Amino acid sequence: MQLIDFFDAAAMREPNRIAFVQPDGATLTYAESAAAVQAIASALQGAGVPQGSRIAVYSPNDARAFLVMLAVLRVGGIWVPLNARNSVADNIAFLLSTEATVLFYHGQFEAEVAQLRAAAPALALCVCLDGPGRAGPALAAFQARAAGPVAALPEDRLRPCNILATGGTTGRSKGAVWTNLTWQTLVASFWTSTPAVRHPVHLCVAPMTHGAGVLALTLLTHAPTNILMTSADPAAILDAIERHRVTHLFLPPTVLYALLASPLLRQRDTSSLVVFLISAAPVSSDKLREAVAALGPVMHQSWGQAEAPFFLTFLTAEDHARAVADEAAGELLRSCGRPTMFSRVEIMSDDGKLLPPRELGEIVARSDLVMPGYYNDPVATAAVSQHGWHHTGDVGFKDEAGYVFIVDRKRDMIISGGFNVFSTEVEERVLAHPAVQDCAVIGVPDEKWGEAVKAVVELKPGAEATSDELIAHCRAALGGIKTPKSVEIWETLPRSPVGKVLKRAIRERFWTGRDRAV
Repeated sequence: MQLIDFFDAAAMREPNRIAFVQPDGATLTYAESAAAVQAIASALQGAGVPQGSRIAVYSPNDARAFLVMLAVLRVGGIWVPLNARNSVADNIAFLLSTEATVLFYHGQFEAEVAQLRAAAPALALCVCLDGPGRAGPALAAFQARAAGPVAALPEDRLRPCNILATGGTTGRSKGAVWTNLTWQTLVASFWTSTPAVRHPVHLCVAPMTHGAGVLALTLLTHAPTNILMTSADPAAILDAIERHRVTHLFLPPTVLYALLASPLLRQRDTSSLVVFLISAAPVSSDKLREAVAALGPVMHQSWGQAEAPFFLTFLTAEDHARAVADEAAGELLRSCGRPTMFSRVEIMSDDGKLLPPRELGEIVARSDLVMPGYYNDPVATAAVSQHGWHHTGDVGFKDEAGYVFIVDRKRDMIISGGFNVFSTEVEERVLAHPAVQDCAVIGVPDEKWGEAVKAVVELKPGAEATSDELIAHCRAALGGIKTPKSVEIWETLPRSPVGKVLKRAIRERFWTGRDRAV
């Protein structure tokens, strides 16, 4: 199977089913979508775009962007998603590193595209999704250039499908290559970990360039209806769940926290939800308890990364419910779950030895989910593939039942007075305070301790708390070494386009001008 085959099967079985509901309410059926995909693919072929070309898509959540991505797959191109929430500089760097030659873009990014074209002269063709643009023709006009049917591609499980930017929370993104085999494994891992739903209704809130788009493609085997949103407003999310009877939803933890803080949550009907998937960053166990209480047994949690997408491990709805109901199982809420059926996940020491249960080390994986490598970067590929395992950069342990617990990112560990302090443990305690919406714990320079533990906090709307109050709250559970020496309250925390708190940006405020950031 190739990724495009899943879409073709959905369109054949359910031609009249709504495939997309646009933010303005317009709809597209699977039959209409299939015709548009064929036309775009044919136009690409007619324009002389060769197989294997890197084709970038730069758009907010929009059905036309999704159709273009499917057309890219149809002609054997490689989809390069540019995140609409990235800085122009980051998108230029990614465009250059992937050597993209074609760009489809939304008109709201006309000014940014002018900068992209100036910086990337290799862009030979630009097409505007929503109308004629200064950089190129409208998608509708481009489709009219269709030059006949597009021949089916030969079966190739290892053909690259897309290049996804790594998180970039610690530096410039690299390009992780995904193949048809990556996608087959991803789809199989999801459906063997979640309840079967014949006709999913998927609410796309997060960018379709990343989590929401991955889930939309994963659901193709069951012909989903994708409800597209362009913002993560809690009231709008809750309204859409109720109005469209949404069954599937992916959100990063930061948006979950905003939902839980909304007074509307318990006033709206969310009973249609089957899979509320949390991923992209560690989740507070207290927030998970609150979510299960508010939404019922629908919470699922997965862990992966751009290099091994989404489903290396899975914490199911049953796991969440058991942890909430049974105090002895409560520890599970701090886990990211057990390895999925098609992945092996272990803990490794620095010298390459696999470790027994409860011993800390780097989390490593073997799976067909793991990328074949970074695009045009053999050195970085070799660095994450030592000892025959993919090295995730996460520190953690497994328990006796095989559940994986992430303690920290290797680079986020704080060494204060010679003691190792894992930032996620401190963040868990800070997030347990009722006034806290989100937080980041980092090490800052300190003459006495080398690094001092510092918490930077974002409060819930309308909530109040002082730094002294939050420090006392932590000290009661963590003791002197792990308790933050200082707390700052910021209006908002800096975040990546996929919702991860950017500790790199926070650290820069405290380490600028120093020789090293440890």
